Amino acid sequence: MENESYKYYGDIINRPRHISSIHAPMSIMNRAAQFAPFAALPGHSQSVTEAARQTETYLSLDEEEKERINCILQSIIYNTADACKVSIKYFIEDERKSGGRYIKTTGVVRKIDTYNKVILLDNIKINIEDIVDIIIHDNM
Repeated sequence: MENESYKYYGDIINRPRHISSIHAPMSIMNRAAQFAPFAALPGHSQSVTEAARQTETYLSLDEEEKERINCILQSIIYNTADACKVSIKYFIEDERKSGGRYIKTTGVVRKIDTYNKVILLDNIKINIEDIVDIIIHDNM
């Protein structure tokens, strides 16, 4: 077997390796990338990641909690002369799958739109029906 190799490649086996004077040698990372697996199924990795992503389910409030939140919102509406700083925890539905996530934010109430059932908090628009908790901080 060894003799066969020399028979076909004997003229180049013992020659020194060529080093180009024009091109820089390839980096180890680029050389390794040549042997990396290719994406046989485009988008498969993203689909697996999306399927593994966790969402929370919306927990509906009982009547007492709804009444408590409503009373707090009414007190904010009636005290519009004072800037009111609040912390609000609310639910945002996920755009791609069922469920969503709870977000807690703090800011100054700019407007409460009772017709559209929206509260404007600094630059955030929150649906009143999505609010699960609200706390009024000391007036500013």
